[in-house]
Amino acid sequence: MPGLRHIISMKELSREDIERILEKARELERFARKERSNMLEGSVLATLFYEPSTRTRLSFETAMKRLGGEVIDMVSKEVSSAAKGESLADTIRVVDKYADVIVLRHPKEGSARMAAEFSSVPIINAGDGAGHHPTQTRLDLYTIMRVSCLEGLNIALAGDLKYGRTVHSLAYALSLFGANITLVSPKQLRIPEFIKSDLRARGIGIRETESLESVMNEVDVLYVTRIQRERFPDHEEYMKVAGVYRITGKLLDGVRDNLIIMHPLPRIDEIAPDVDRTKHAKYFEQAFYGVPVRMALLSMLLEAE
Repeated sequence: MPGLRHIISMKELSREDIERILEKARELERFARKERSNMLEGSVLATLFYEPSTRTRLSFETAMKRLGGEVIDMVSKEVSSAAKGESLADTIRVVDKYADVIVLRHPKEGSARMAAEFSSVPIINAGDGAGHHPTQTRLDLYTIMRVSCLEGLNIALAGDLKYGRTVHSLAYALSLFGANITLVSPKQLRIPEFIKSDLRARGIGIRETESLESVMNEVDVLYVTRIQRERFPDHEEYMKVAGVYRITGKLLDGVRDNLIIMHPLPRIDEIAPDVDRTKHAKYFEQAFYGVPVRMALLSMLLEAE
């Protein structure tokens, strides 16, 4: 990935960049399944998470350790100097003396880009508020690639499209592959207008609807997101849309045989447990694919290939 020093958003990558990453992930997947590698022996990854995380943090740590590297972890902002008022810029300038690459999750949109300005080592954006989550997008694309085709994909993005950083990044990436995108959300949670404008400028066909049922039989991929309570400034506004969409086994009657259902997780109640047993459910495999994809990113950033 020549010349790519930081991973901040999907808008900065070409289709060729993405394809190289996915190809590298496929090559490294055997190590994610416990075959031993010392590719990154001697390298140190620092994880700085100012918001809760399970899959992103643990899959990054697993990826680094599977490749022979080491991990240092801030644990939480409450037990770090952030609790004393240390600025993010100062934290970055300290931690980059300890590590070869930093993975950052922060509640403020734009924080990863700002951190990159102060860091002497690569910054990987693991989510910046309602902004971007580019490494999640790569594993989403990898999941689709393993079971389907990215080119000309018919996909529905459903749920919280306003605050959902995973769908923001995914929409930009899919535009590089000529996807047909259907946006399913309540009016209050529609995807931001500037993202729609960007996508249309790229020649992508978009349609919007509030009806999930109307698209179930028309898509190859249904990408479901939870309604994010923590992003709402008003609890009453959250309660108006909480639980508006729910995928059940009954709702899958008549869907395409090759339909796959994805979710960045965690889920709350938007996918019923009976869906887990169907051939359409791919969200737990999707979580696993975070390991080979993040292996690929780490190895390419640290020039280990």
